[in-house]
Amino acid sequence: MRVLMLGTPAFAVPTFEALLASRHDVVGLVCQPDRPKGRGQRVVPPPTKVVADAHGVPVFQPLKLKDETLMAAIAGLGADIGVVAAYGRILPDAFIALPARGMINVHASLLPRYRGAAPIHRAVIAGDDVTGTTIMRVVRELDAGPMLAAAPMPIGPDATSVEVERALAVSGAALLVETIDRLDNSDAIPEVAQDGRLATYAAKIERGDGALDWSAAARDIHNRVRGLHPWPHAFTHLDAERLLIHRTRVDTAV
Repeated sequence: MRVLMLGTPAFAVPTFEALLASRHDVVGLVCQPDRPKGRGQRVVPPPTKVVADAHGVPVFQPLKLKDETLMAAIAGLGADIGVVAAYGRILPDAFIALPARGMINVHASLLPRYRGAAPIHRAVIAGDDVTGTTIMRVVRELDAGPMLAAAPMPIGPDATSVEVERALAVSGAALLVETIDRLDNSDAIPEVAQDGRLATYAAKIERGDGALDWSAAARDIHNRVRGLHPWPHAFTHLDAERLLIHRTRVDTAV
């Protein structure tokens, strides 16, 4: 199939690379614009754009998706299906409908739990021992589309959010390509509607989420520290100094 890729950060790279290595033809990448980063505020491209440039894949970095010129260019690619992996923006209905078979999304949770922007961080902070990836149809409502496939993955008691993210990025990429292959083969894939009554929302992580409450249970503090590593970090204050907490350990003997 002719695939349009939509994704921006490092999480999307394994999915993008898996598609490039598959039998399918990646006809374009839609990602966020280059942004200034670091103390020097040097403008750098998104990780997916680096991959696209290395493989000669056309790149689109729109400031807005409701643009007639952009829509015409995307339509001209003749994509059969769109694949979304952490693109970073809500897609309008007209954009979702551009590929002939719509769009599917790689989401880093077992839906309907943890819809939203930060499913990995929220799962680790909550102390969940299982997470996973879900492949679902992209619809207007955020992360609410019918599910085509899902794969669970354990979360170790000391795993940080970045470690869980890296593992889910790889397992999600494999699940995505398997799903695309089955769709291309015209396999009958049941599309399971999500039970909205069970849905929870994983709100975007803010810097203030790192503030530690030392009256909380030791395990809850530990979960917050590992859930917010490497950004924005858990923190506390000693006198006037703000201290970042990188790692903790729960002593079960105490």
